[in-house]
Amino acid sequence: MTKLCIFAGTSEGRRLAEALAGRGAALTVCVATEYGEISLGELPDCEVLAGRMPRDDIEAMLRREGFVAVVDATHPYAEHITESIQSAAAASGTEYVRLLRESTASDSDGIFVEDTAACIDFLKRTEGNVLLTTGSKTLPQYCEDPVLKERIYARVLPLADSLRICSECGLPADRILAIQGPFSREMNTAMLRQTKAAWMVTKDTGNAGGYTDKIAAAKACGAKAVIIGRPAEKEAGLSLEETITLLEEKLELAPRRKKVTMVGIGMGSEGTLTEDARKAIRQADVLLGAARMLEGAKTAHSRAFTAIAAKDIVDVIKRENGPFFAVLFSGDTGFYSGAKGLKAELEKQGVDAEVEILPGIGSLSYFCAKLGRTWQDVKAISLHGRQTDLVRCVKENPAVFTLLGGETGALDALNRLKEAGLGALTAHIGQRLGYEDETVVSGTVAKLLKNSYDSLSVLLVENPDWGAYVVTHGIADEAFTRADVPMTKQEIRSVTLSKLQLGKGSVVWDIGSGSGSVSVECALQASGGQVYAIEKEADAVELTKKNLEKFGIVNCTVVEGSAPEALTCLPAPTHAFIGGSTGNLKEILAVLLEKNPKVRIVANAVTMETAAELSEAAKDFAFSDICCVNVSRGRKLGRYHLMTAQNPVYIVTMQN
Repeated sequence: MTKLCIFAGTSEGRRLAEALAGRGAALTVCVATEYGEISLGELPDCEVLAGRMPRDDIEAMLRREGFVAVVDATHPYAEHITESIQSAAAASGTEYVRLLRESTASDSDGIFVEDTAACIDFLKRTEGNVLLTTGSKTLPQYCEDPVLKERIYARVLPLADSLRICSECGLPADRILAIQGPFSREMNTAMLRQTKAAWMVTKDTGNAGGYTDKIAAAKACGAKAVIIGRPAEKEAGLSLEETITLLEEKLELAPRRKKVTMVGIGMGSEGTLTEDARKAIRQADVLLGAARMLEGAKTAHSRAFTAIAAKDIVDVIKRENGPFFAVLFSGDTGFYSGAKGLKAELEKQGVDAEVEILPGIGSLSYFCAKLGRTWQDVKAISLHGRQTDLVRCVKENPAVFTLLGGETGALDALNRLKEAGLGALTAHIGQRLGYEDETVVSGTVAKLLKNSYDSLSVLLVENPDWGAYVVTHGIADEAFTRADVPMTKQEIRSVTLSKLQLGKGSVVWDIGSGSGSVSVECALQASGGQVYAIEKEADAVELTKKNLEKFGIVNCTVVEGSAPEALTCLPAPTHAFIGGSTGNLKEILAVLLEKNPKVRIVANAVTMETAAELSEAAKDFAFSDICCVNVSRGRKLGRYHLMTAQNPVYIVTMQN
């Protein structure tokens, strides 16, 4: 196995090791500190050496190990170690490769000085506190001047050596910020404000080194950045991608496997971005997502692609070199997110990639925290691009949270609730959550209808009377809109539903829907499924639609036409109710069994002829059950109550 040595003093060095590890070469990665060792983690075929190495020790190692090449991925300002590696490589006859961090600096970033000495000379001529972000190594130089020393706040690594240098410089504890990066824009901003710094000293460490976030934070706080320019001799070298390509050819490595990280970015602001998410975004070679999300991530990626549809995202992943791809999703990747669809699309297209999914701070938990309430009792749904029975959910739950979609999403949802008689319930609307202009308004459903709302809104409705919601089937006949159209009565309907044995996700055909009473009941029971109400009479079709609207049913589709012709284009049913066959029972059963041989069928008959036909048909099924239901209803006659018999109904159940 060929050997490669990497001096990894930057994040690019770590990413190089990650890109090459486990592909057919033995890597020796040299880092200066224990933090460097920890950040590399466990990589296959990789030995990590921690500690600063003198020039002669480097040469001895290169001669002893016989590396194909040595890669210098040390910090662009670490001139001494670079000179040592170059010299040792030349003396041992080892090929030297310089990996350079790309500069992101521009003239508008601040004041550029040549070196540390020039920076100190400049600061002596200024006033105000100074936040030093260049570490502890050059701190003694800044502290030589007693006046400047009193203005210095030093951000250093929380290592014994760093703290020792601070102590030797006589820097008091309240002016030492011992903390390990990476540092976000918000963290930099907080430190600048905490120290009341008028000046921030940094180096052009590139975007990977947090340079962009430092400059943005300084501008946000009204501080001036003093940037120590790169040494001129560091200009020659290769980018990370160029270095990977060179070494892949030289070492004849196995093909590189891509890594796709699906990142939940929270509400869209940096404040709701987790550290894991921020790290994945920072380390990505390619960044993908909606334009709003890419802008919210505030990255300086040169390869950022606007893509929303799973297929478009996969096309970019297949086309672009990586190996690290970060795909941004708003909120949490596990809550009505496109992450599930993207994972399926990657598998469908046979993309060989390691997939990681990072959760984010979702709007549900964020909004409930804003309202000062828990969310374990909240039913979470979405009205964004999907049909969901909001009214039913609100009726049967103590609280319902929903994502909204479209310019009028909030008002549409509130109107649905008011029309269903729920206008007195308390509701809360959160607009542009996580952004600086976020707002939260509360009131009754009816009161909130008087306002207008942003398209980026969510809704939470509370129902203290949810426990009284009736969940059993058998809605009273009087609750339906009636007309001169056949209707399956309450008691028969209740037994019929029991025989159907519906599940939450059932797909039901109601053949001969009549008034729509059975369709309504089926839709309420199969709340996560779909009902198709098939009816040939125009007046019955309209009545079915009215009753579906009256009960707020959204998971039922009315199909106008005669069976079996109207059935052929429908999706396969799991259950079917035949309330009327108009002489086409055999043909209807044939279509049902062709669509799903295991379909559970319940049919009602009020005439002896239909009952006989059903009884004969039931013989062809593995399971059948026939019952005759006789219902009598009480009526008052003077001081007495008499029972009036209804027509007996035969209920036949069939299934293979």
